[in-house]
Amino acid sequence: MTLHDVDTVQVVATGTLIFLIIGGAGVGVLALALVGGGLLHIGHPDVDGPVSLEAVAGFAGAFGFGAAIVNELVGGRTPGMIAAAAAGGALAAAPTAWLAARLSRAARNMRTDATPTRDHLVGATGLVVTPVPAEGYGEVRIRLAGQPVKLNARADRPLPVGARIFVVEALSETSVHVETY
Repeated sequence: MTLHDVDTVQVVATGTLIFLIIGGAGVGVLALALVGGGLLHIGHPDVDGPVSLEAVAGFAGAFGFGAAIVNELVGGRTPGMIAAAAAGGALAAAPTAWLAARLSRAARNMRTDATPTRDHLVGATGLVVTPVPAEGYGEVRIRLAGQPVKLNARADRPLPVGARIFVVEALSETSVHVETY
């Protein structure tokens, strides 16, 4: 390596490196807050207080990466330029924190349909897919909450494949008593 080669090597500014580390830590905490809080049940969702962990992590991530970008653009070698980079990072971080808080709250409070139970089977209509003998079980396919479900079925008389049925009673979560429809 010659002296000329040493002059052309680019070195990452210390300020930029610190801002990148802050951004990476923010993204890591955000991932842990989103995945860990919902799947691993880390913490209690109602203990956030006035500012959620997702908002703080989103702010830190956007601040770090935004400040690193600004620091590289202004050539942050002086304290004044690093302060300008920090201000630019804060400008990027504020809307990101607000958006992270809104999205995490929306995901946490999302309405979902109730889980179907055996009580929802009664009254459903469907088709016989495996013949139902007079004594024993066959199979029927019904729609439950918009999804096709195959169940074991009993009937008072034999039912052939393709017969339209009506569920009279739910014997269990996976078996029903049916009549022709």
